[in-house]
Amino acid sequence: MISTFPSTSSFNHSQIRLEIRSLQSQLVQWRRQLHQHPELGFTEVLTSQFIAQKLQEWGINHQTGIAKTGIVATIESHQPGPVLAIRADMDALPIQEENDVPYRSVHEGIMHACGHDGHTAIALGTAYYLSQHRQDFRGTVKLIFQPAEEGPGGAKPMIEQGALKNPDVDTIIGLHLWNNLPLGTVGVRTGALMAAVECFRCHIQGKGGHGAMPHQTVDSVVIAAQIINALQTIVARNVSPLDSAVVTVGEVHAGTALNVIADSAKMSGTVRYFNPTFEGYFSQRLEEIIGGICQSHRAKYELNYWRLYPPVINNAKIAELVRSVALEVVETPIGVVPECQTMGGEDMSFFLQEVPGCYFFLGSANPDKGLAYPHHHPRFDFDETVLGVGVEMFVRCVEKFCNKN
Repeated sequence: MISTFPSTSSFNHSQIRLEIRSLQSQLVQWRRQLHQHPELGFTEVLTSQFIAQKLQEWGINHQTGIAKTGIVATIESHQPGPVLAIRADMDALPIQEENDVPYRSVHEGIMHACGHDGHTAIALGTAYYLSQHRQDFRGTVKLIFQPAEEGPGGAKPMIEQGALKNPDVDTIIGLHLWNNLPLGTVGVRTGALMAAVECFRCHIQGKGGHGAMPHQTVDSVVIAAQIINALQTIVARNVSPLDSAVVTVGEVHAGTALNVIADSAKMSGTVRYFNPTFEGYFSQRLEEIIGGICQSHRAKYELNYWRLYPPVINNAKIAELVRSVALEVVETPIGVVPECQTMGGEDMSFFLQEVPGCYFFLGSANPDKGLAYPHHHPRFDFDETVLGVGVEMFVRCVEKFCNKN
């Protein structure tokens, strides 16, 4: 558990308007309903039905079935103006929940271990509030409920199926509940917030034999070990120290017995970086290094390399808008955290490649309540007070952006 945070018990709720505070019990109820019934990417059928039912009850126009289970809701004000999109992901993870809570997942092996249930509840609360206060902003707000952020990625197919069109979106914002920050903080920065995600699998084919007669073999384990070590030189000796990047081999499989030299070895891993100019670079270097080492040992190899998500790059103007709102909403001694980058990835990046926008972190941990386990942990949970904070953040962003543009 994280235990380095200051106490969040002094968080000041005075900047959250009364109507949003009165929604808190509903926000918690929606979040817990979603938490109890988690669904994996592109199978969020119950989740999508739940969202659509609420939108219909509130008289909000919406389109379902985008990228299988995605939904786009449209709220028009009483005056013409810009179009702002708010994105919320809604899928869960293949993790067995270990929390002993009344709203524990009822789906074996699946849980909301990353806060997407909270994202959806916040977006629903925002939709409800804005639908009741159309006179308070100009233009149009589109709420994008996206499937499959955890993989294989629902943002790109939603874009391809017109989520940012009719009407055309001018800018987009989104948030991620973040247990790396305490309740009462907001992490927002201009430029790269989250890393590109690229993946690889490699199959090395050598020649097996007796462990006591290595001269008769081509040892795939020795080759794999050399490759793993050599891959670390990409960041250490090919990437500028002023840039950040990671090459991780997370999986290795070889061999069947202690006295047998394995004829083949398999490994897989991930590559992360912030600088978009690195696109294509790491795949080339992996090919060169793996190819060179295998050639020197007279081994064969197959390398499968693919790009999952580009880096999340925030627009300076929209990031400043979010930062100004955060300074109004959170009043703890920590407040706004500017240096909040992570090598984690997010397919919000595809939306940000299409239109200017900002993705930000909303602190959700509360160690005082035992709510500080990291994301993707089987005991992940967050302080639900953050739900109202999220709605207030989104609503103020809408009012500031739509009334000034």
